[in-house]
Amino acid sequence: MPYTSQDHVFAVCAYKQSEYLEACIDSLERQSDASRIIMCTATPNDFISDVARRRGIELFVNRGPHGIAEDWNFAYAQADAPLVTLAHQDDVYDPDYLKRILASVNRAATPLIAFTDYYELRNGKKVFADGNKNLRVKELALIPLRPAAFQRSRWVRRRVLSLCDPICCPAVTYIKPNLPPVLFEPHFASDLDWQAWEKLSRMKGSFCYVHEPLMGHRIHEESTTTLVIGDNNGRSAEDLEMYMKFWPKPIAVLINRLYSAGQDANRM
Repeated sequence: MPYTSQDHVFAVCAYKQSEYLEACIDSLERQSDASRIIMCTATPNDFISDVARRRGIELFVNRGPHGIAEDWNFAYAQADAPLVTLAHQDDVYDPDYLKRILASVNRAATPLIAFTDYYELRNGKKVFADGNKNLRVKELALIPLRPAAFQRSRWVRRRVLSLCDPICCPAVTYIKPNLPPVLFEPHFASDLDWQAWEKLSRMKGSFCYVHEPLMGHRIHEESTTTLVIGDNNGRSAEDLEMYMKFWPKPIAVLINRLYSAGQDANRM
């Protein structure tokens, strides 16, 4: 039987007091294919509790180990549906995001993840690939995954991931019956999503790619992306570790140097 929106959950990862949290929820409630929404946090406070109460959203509190990886794994575990999207509190989703994801998943025999292209939200304005070098590079890197046959190829997936991480984490929907129970490793602070894609790229199944920018990733001074890139040494060390999963060390070092030079695109 094909998956429907009744088989899907948006798990909103809430942290402290984000002024963009309700905009994220608004975008989820405006989906053309309605889906259930839950909220997860490791920083319980009156603000998050009030938003959950007013919006009628079930709230789960992670009282175990904290950190980005632990919080994402917690949210992933709380979503009691075959399909789950980990929605980051600052981001927004276009109305047809879930509709297009479901169509892509239902065309695959063994879908692992499904994801779309994305645009950035900077100072309230949408920035697409034609106006941003970093987005354009990622869009080009994903060209090999446009044909469905290549989405099933472990070799193609690993070649795509060997040069950069072109998959935007909040744009991803996970097909839980085909995946391990834990996806993200606490060892990583910035590349934990890339680490997950690398692990999943070894599995039999499909990376279902929708070549449309159907979600907006917000870049601002307090966003996780901006803060992580500000830690140049930590980010570079993790990038090198990831490149070494695909390349001999001398080549990995060279690629890492070239890629590090382009990270300023996410600075405010």
